[in-house]
Amino acid sequence: MSAKGARTRQNIIEKSLQLFCVKGYFNTSINDILQATDLTKGGLYGHFSSKEDIWYAVYDEALTIWKAVIFEGIEPGSKPLERIQALIENDIKNKLGNNVFEGGCFFHSMLVELSGQADAMIGQLLQGFTQLAGLLCAWLEQAEQQGMLKADLNLKEIGNYIIIALKGAAALYASSRDPAILDQTVSQLRFYIRQLEK
Repeated sequence: MSAKGARTRQNIIEKSLQLFCVKGYFNTSINDILQATDLTKGGLYGHFSSKEDIWYAVYDEALTIWKAVIFEGIEPGSKPLERIQALIENDIKNKLGNNVFEGGCFFHSMLVELSGQADAMIGQLLQGFTQLAGLLCAWLEQAEQQGMLKADLNLKEIGNYIIIALKGAAALYASSRDPAILDQTVSQLRFYIRQLEK
């Protein structure tokens, strides 16, 4: 692909990400994307075969943006519980609080909108949440091996619960834009993690 073609493709992805976050996937038409990108249908379909094809590219772009925010400042050699707390704060304060995705969290919005209507895309989203829960569980296992946690904890359930809390905060914040939700979520999850320690 030429440099110009790569720039055009990236522009389609970036403008579509913005549209999907603000209007939703189903409410965004191909004409909306054409208008946002100043392309003809031929120009658009030269890069993507369908709106669903664009969505998968947008998902990858959103994931790249999310990873840059969520893992900022997290050192691999740091204590595992500190990594978890940093990830929570990055997700809540730096992603939601800084409106990284215009219109709210792309992943949460898509999960709600596409449920029951687009099984393959939902599968992609759920796989991402499962991988994040698995990472949290791996960090908790490290903490357990280092003797930091109370005995007989269900680490998989704890990892899943943290994801559920983060997604709940995303939903409430998207509907209210109340910064207290962000502060309270961080505070309560920090308290919850402290209760896991010996």
